[in-house]
Amino acid sequence: MMPDTLPLSPALLSTLPNPCYVLDKALLDRNLNTLARVRDEAGVEIILALKGFAMWKAFPFLREKGFTRATASSLNEARLAFEEMGTPAYTYTPAYTQEDADEIARLSSHLTFNSLHQLARCGQKMRQANPEVSLGLRVNPEISSVGTDLYNPCVPGSRLGVRVCDLPTPQALCGGDAPVEGFHCHALCESDAESSCNLIDRFEERFAAYIPFLKWVNFGGGHLMTRQNYDLPRLIARLKAFREKWPHLHVILEPGAAFVWETGYLLARVEDVVHNGGDTPVAIMNVSFTAHMPDCLEMPYMAKVYGAVFEGQVPDRSAYTHRYRLGGNSCLAGDYMGDWFFKKPLEAGSILLFNDMIHYTFVKTTMFNGVHHPSLCIVEGDRILFRRDFSYPDFKSRLS
Repeated sequence: MMPDTLPLSPALLSTLPNPCYVLDKALLDRNLNTLARVRDEAGVEIILALKGFAMWKAFPFLREKGFTRATASSLNEARLAFEEMGTPAYTYTPAYTQEDADEIARLSSHLTFNSLHQLARCGQKMRQANPEVSLGLRVNPEISSVGTDLYNPCVPGSRLGVRVCDLPTPQALCGGDAPVEGFHCHALCESDAESSCNLIDRFEERFAAYIPFLKWVNFGGGHLMTRQNYDLPRLIARLKAFREKWPHLHVILEPGAAFVWETGYLLARVEDVVHNGGDTPVAIMNVSFTAHMPDCLEMPYMAKVYGAVFEGQVPDRSAYTHRYRLGGNSCLAGDYMGDWFFKKPLEAGSILLFNDMIHYTFVKTTMFNGVHHPSLCIVEGDRILFRRDFSYPDFKSRLS
């Protein structure tokens, strides 16, 4: 249950645009300090996964804490890392295209291939475009604690990574004109320290014959080390033990959500309350689930709203007596998410604040139906450090 009191002051709310994604710098600094602790105590490299957070106006704050590298999954992300992080990208994509291969190689320090076919087709060509680049292969450890198949990279029949039974010998894989120097082993999603440790255990078990031939290993994302009550000492100890056993390896983690977990909000407003029969009125907002919060519809992800509790989670029905279905402002019939209980009635003009709306949110938004796109803001206290608004030219440019 979220608190009734909003974490943003009345003074700040009066100056913020609505709707708006709001990144709180103080909360970001808190997370960066936690990540820096793991990095420094475990002796590993932690890089930002752009697929989870790509607000490049915040990159200077990351650099201040020593986070200067990013992982990319496309040419556009590789360009963003190179231009705004100021360093070549760690790049992985399920399939490199012939049109983008050379430019991606020039923008990258590490290139990871999803399959042996991709490695054979593009590896030598991309290494010729950038002789300094380090080639890697994504491997599938065939283990996962992820309960939702949509986000499980190791689901049976997965298209991601190569199983150990399908690999050639270490000498064949790590020699020749395009030698593999690293393995990328990703199996997690918003997971705890136990899952991270199990992944490392499994990697050692499955790929032990290959480890002496490698220069680096990337344990991917999903290590949600900034979540409350995450067992940081356990993760740090396991990473240190791995590094002590394999001192020749450079160890990399690339969380996306952990950088900005619970660091900001989506500010919205009720525009209408519709009564169309039944017991539950619908509060129509100035934001859309399908356009602005797609994870709420794609998977069993439940947003949190300040001053409200979701159906089935009401601790005291006598206090939360006003029930509403929250609906988006697109024309998609299914642009709504469940029923919520509030202490006070909603009406046109009521402010809503969704929590934890920075990771995997605006990186996935669309301008479907031409609905107004929320602004992007970075705040510190009552000050707006950065503001980006969207208008008709942004919508039109995406259609031509």
